[in-house]
Amino acid sequence: MQAKRKIYAQAARKGFAAGYGNGQRDGACDFIYKRLHPAAAFPKRNVCVLYIPQGFEAIDQGIVEALRQTVREVHVADAKHMAEQASFIRPDWMLVLNGLHVFPDDHLQQVDAVRAMGIRTAIWFADDPYVTADTVTIAPHYDVVLTHELSTVELYRGLGCAEVAYMPLAVDPNWFKPMKVESAHRSDICFIGQAFWNRVELFDAIAPYLKNRKVFIAGGLWDRLRHYKQLQKFIRMGWLPVDESIRYYNGAKIVINLHRTTERGKDNKNELNLPGRSINPRTYEIAACGTLQLTDVREDLPNYYVPGVELDTFSSPEELIMKLDYYLKHEEQRRQMAIRGLYRTLKDHTFVQRLQRVAEVLTW
Repeated sequence: MQAKRKIYAQAARKGFAAGYGNGQRDGACDFIYKRLHPAAAFPKRNVCVLYIPQGFEAIDQGIVEALRQTVREVHVADAKHMAEQASFIRPDWMLVLNGLHVFPDDHLQQVDAVRAMGIRTAIWFADDPYVTADTVTIAPHYDVVLTHELSTVELYRGLGCAEVAYMPLAVDPNWFKPMKVESAHRSDICFIGQAFWNRVELFDAIAPYLKNRKVFIAGGLWDRLRHYKQLQKFIRMGWLPVDESIRYYNGAKIVINLHRTTERGKDNKNELNLPGRSINPRTYEIAACGTLQLTDVREDLPNYYVPGVELDTFSSPEELIMKLDYYLKHEEQRRQMAIRGLYRTLKDHTFVQRLQRVAEVLTW
């Protein structure tokens, strides 16, 4: 009986500590979110924009809402009907996201037709440098090329594109935000994304460390793992809806962010083998949920977050294990770093703020 009471008492203490820690995190995130969101309003530009989405739900939604706060008039049209809609609406600009995957075979002919109407066109590449085999064909058809990847700026200029600008992506804080979640969404360590080969190598290397912890992994191709059977209980195979991803980000103590490899022929079409110098959208999305992320290093990361202050980094499986272990044992440091990451994101990296930069580049 005494032993049972001792077990119950230990469980109660752990439960209280967890609840107290979660409460502190929720309260701090709520304070910051209410203080910084919504962002200060900007004067609207006297421009009509036709926006053509890619089908990246979280990014498209963020851009559309930001456009509505940035310009006088916004229209959204399917890529299959962009020329038809442009002819009917007669916008000042047509802004296209990415122009890949779901775009029709006559995409470029439609863009040429829109330009022939005297309508200015811009494309914002969000998949660089992984699909340069395709983007080198697409880019010259647009008046202005925006790319979220530093390494492709000179590529497009070398193709004769007259106006090329580096334009990082951002996050929609109406969607990616701190929230309370049920225990089913809670984990010590979380990773959401496709099992590209460099990610497989990393998770195979850290599998012995993960096996005795509460882990959540979601995405396709994870059966590539050598240690798949060891990690299978943690893995949810297939695409995870965005709203579910947000809940899992919120419920995790630490989220791992590992950019996909840029090596030619390994799960990409980076024919020129260009390096990855810029951070992915997931960097902003994890931070916007008020959760600590450990990310691999990209060259421009320090321009957007301060490593060791607003998030932390790793450069090897051994360093990742060391930092996972450290932050799981040091809750206050983990929580404070995550809160600073949230603050930086809401202050500098929302789509409303990013569209101000787009507007300046496109002289709206």
